[in-house]
Amino acid sequence: MSLRAILGGSGRVKKPSKKSSARQSSQSSPSSSTWASLPRRKPGLQRSKSSRGDEDDDDDLFNDKLDDYGLVRVLATDLNLRDTSQAILYIRSHMFSPIPEQAAGMNSTRIAEVLNYRKRLPPIVTVSHIQTLLSSPSAVEREIAELARAGFVRKVVVSGRGEIGETVVLATDFTQMIEDSTSLGEETKVNLTKFLKENPGAQTLKPSALRASEVNQLIRTGFLTMHHGSGIIRNGSMSITMNVHSRPEDKVTLTSLETVSRQPTGSVGAVGGEGVVHMAGGTGGGLLGISRLDASATELKLVVPGNGTFLKLLSSALEHLVSLLGKSQFREAPETVLRDRWDGGIAREEARYAAKRSRGEFAGILPGQTKKWRQFYGLSFDWVLQEAVGSGLVEVFETRSVGRGIRAL
Repeated sequence: MSLRAILGGSGRVKKPSKKSSARQSSQSSPSSSTWASLPRRKPGLQRSKSSRGDEDDDDDLFNDKLDDYGLVRVLATDLNLRDTSQAILYIRSHMFSPIPEQAAGMNSTRIAEVLNYRKRLPPIVTVSHIQTLLSSPSAVEREIAELARAGFVRKVVVSGRGEIGETVVLATDFTQMIEDSTSLGEETKVNLTKFLKENPGAQTLKPSALRASEVNQLIRTGFLTMHHGSGIIRNGSMSITMNVHSRPEDKVTLTSLETVSRQPTGSVGAVGGEGVVHMAGGTGGGLLGISRLDASATELKLVVPGNGTFLKLLSSALEHLVSLLGKSQFREAPETVLRDRWDGGIAREEARYAAKRSRGEFAGILPGQTKKWRQFYGLSFDWVLQEAVGSGLVEVFETRSVGRGIRAL
């Protein structure tokens, strides 16, 4: 017998193979194999993915439709509102949110731009907004008509803008705007003020009521505009915003359906009047008739300077509010959720957010970085919501569980 056989094989030290070590470890500790099979990831990536998942869960908290226990008829929270004059003052005073004193996210130049923009806006209020604050819309219409005849308010209507085009302004504010205008002559101011006092409910006036030079000054400063009573709408005269908010009969390019429907059947007026093709941009005869029609139908309409800026801001704010509701599955959301979306998730003044900021943690974005302040100059959520309800874009209802709900129509 050899010495190798006596010693039991080679005296070399052999390392165990990888397969055998894995098999032994699995037999010895089954739990360790479970953790070893999981892929290794960095902790930072896991936290970022989990945070994104939490944000998605926040948006999908309300996957079902909200309970509807009836519409909210009156949106006013101030019980002292009893008449139209109080509602006008209330709406004007609650239009914008106050500028934050700390952590506004805006420098002094931007704050000055916001304040100057607010100051340039005319002191007008939409009729539909007043109706949402008071209990009876028909009573509001009657009261506005009575106040207009008494010379307390003036109703200014911009055709082609639907509900938001019907506005009212206090007569004292309108007179003050005339007095403060630096582009008007003293004689023009006196004659226009005299006409307004003698005709408190008038919305239009004939060109012969004032001199030609005075009419030119008032048109350039924005107190008057040309108004065609024939109902004919010229090509290219309607903007995109007008198409959105205008009535169906105002969207045609030849003539208004409201005017045509009042004409006798078979007459020239039933097809738009004499020379309608020429007025719509085409060519043809009837030029003498058109000139006589323009001379007799053209009127001057009273307007408020800056009304276009106000309507542009209002229409864009309403479209943005409806788009925020479109992010929900059923185009409805609780009022608190929609308010947070409008505010842009800014850093609040609660104790938990203050503690996060003291620790240097993220606690929301600054107000100046949100769309509310960059585009809408700090429009209040409650003010925009009341305008949307008055325009028929949304409705507010009771849920009895998560407060009031808001639904897009």
